[in-house]
Amino acid sequence: MPASENYSTLRNWLTLLVPSLLGVFLFMTPIPAEKGLTIPVAVMANALKTVVGTWMPYLLALIVSVSALITLGVKVLKPQVIAPGSYAGKLFSPGWGWVLVRLLGAVFLLLVLTGTGPEFVTSKATGALVLNDLLPVLLSVFVFAGLLLPLLLNFGLLEMIGTLMTKVMRPIFRLPGRSAVDCIASWIGDGSVGILLTSKQYEAGFYTAREAAVIGTTFSAVSITFCIVVLGQVRLEHLFLPFYATICAAGLVAAIVLPFLPPLRNKPDTYIDGYDHMRAEGGQFSQKSVFGRALAHGLHRASQATGVKATLREGVEAVIDMLFGVLPVIMAVGTTALIIAEYTPLFSILGAPFVPLLELLQIPFAEQASKSVMVGFADMFVPSILVSEVPSEMTRFVIAALSVTQLIYMSEVGALLLGSKIPVTLLDLFLLFILRTLITLPVIAGMAHLLF
Repeated sequence: MPASENYSTLRNWLTLLVPSLLGVFLFMTPIPAEKGLTIPVAVMANALKTVVGTWMPYLLALIVSVSALITLGVKVLKPQVIAPGSYAGKLFSPGWGWVLVRLLGAVFLLLVLTGTGPEFVTSKATGALVLNDLLPVLLSVFVFAGLLLPLLLNFGLLEMIGTLMTKVMRPIFRLPGRSAVDCIASWIGDGSVGILLTSKQYEAGFYTAREAAVIGTTFSAVSITFCIVVLGQVRLEHLFLPFYATICAAGLVAAIVLPFLPPLRNKPDTYIDGYDHMRAEGGQFSQKSVFGRALAHGLHRASQATGVKATLREGVEAVIDMLFGVLPVIMAVGTTALIIAEYTPLFSILGAPFVPLLELLQIPFAEQASKSVMVGFADMFVPSILVSEVPSEMTRFVIAALSVTQLIYMSEVGALLLGSKIPVTLLDLFLLFILRTLITLPVIAGMAHLLF
């Protein structure tokens, strides 16, 4: 009897279809909103943010402070009630480097909240930006993404799509087919959702270290909604279609090239616990058609799905992990990066070598544009602000598109990656940022010359 028939029961079909379709609707289905298209999870997150309202900074202060204090207490006192290998042990007993980062995040947040301390920390362009603009959005997204991501992860959808997409993703990107889901979730929804999805898959043993690093740094694309915001900042809303086509073309080139270059090329093709859970859980099915094998994998995974209680517990643990483990890191790393961008000439100095390249690509106002090239490592939105008054539409178009395709910015994506289990370092992220800039800039400039 074919393997798929062993699992082709009504229960397994319902287990595969109902949660998976609900997950696709929540995370991957565009719906109209006031500022363009969005996804249902983003609508829910915005609703939560509105409900919490003015209490949000105090809620964030509570979460980040509790995280820092418990982490410090566990590392110093080593209480027996928190076993080293337990869930709480893993959450509140990281390496000393991360302990210091969490403490720094708490200090920054409390300084901003109380309005005390140096202005370079509390300024609206640094700590206040992270606390008031970024963290409320991430907290709201984390709550619903953490609770609802199991709908995409645990009931067979990824196994089925992974098998269907392998012949596309493997030869082009050297990635498993299931990574296509991460990309779609990022593209339609938000890059942070893609990173959370990738991190969960890596921790579950479905991606190798190299695959997780590649997906997290090349496929966590910027959402359509944010692209519209960036385009509005440079006053080029009427060019949305060519702008997004440029981003897709440049991003595709980067996604094909980057996995063949260090540091991604040097990441080990090993799983977090030593073996491939896709192969181990899905088995080897004998169906000749790709769709038959995909269905067999999906139904087999559905047959192993846990009940509602276990799934809910997993979701709650994921939310706690993100709130207490990731938010303090984002506050610390994001604020530090923005301080460097705002109060030091570092990014201007680093951008100077790009002047000859911009001149070679015949981009007007190359010197002004060069100052915004490297600042994208701190925050994606800052480059568009810096060039918003440049007279040349071509220059504004190029820098806006570049800021989106650079992808790795420390006020969100970079901090999320560092706070996750995905095996990338700060140096890795900086090198990848430089490589993405060098790879995508000529593509963007070429498209701009066709357009202007």
